[in-house]
Amino acid sequence: MPKEFGRHQRVAQFIKEELSVLVQRDFPLNQYGMITLVDVDLSPDLKNATIHVTALNNNKPKEDLVADMNDQASHFRHELSKMLTTRGVPTIRFKYDESIERAQRLTDLINSVSQTNPEKPDE
Repeated sequence: MPKEFGRHQRVAQFIKEELSVLVQRDFPLNQYGMITLVDVDLSPDLKNATIHVTALNNNKPKEDLVADMNDQASHFRHELSKMLTTRGVPTIRFKYDESIERAQRLTDLINSVSQTNPEKPDE
């Protein structure tokens, strides 16, 4: 029976789950609000991982969040090495994901258009 997900997807999901616990435990969340790991892009050779993050109630610029997380990437990689059973541990790089903010802007735009142009009922 074939597996539902390949090794690549399973490793990416495992990294996402374990890294979310590590971020909550080891990262100063009071400075950045609620940090969410949106997605993990893992290279085909499993040597590089790009972690897409977003933050709600963020008091600091998103560039500071990404810079601070990338500064801690070696710590997170070391902690992941204790949990992963693979031969190597991917190099971690964090990137801010703006898709949630973009979706919110589009929703606000659609709502503003629908409020200024109410539909006329058919008679």
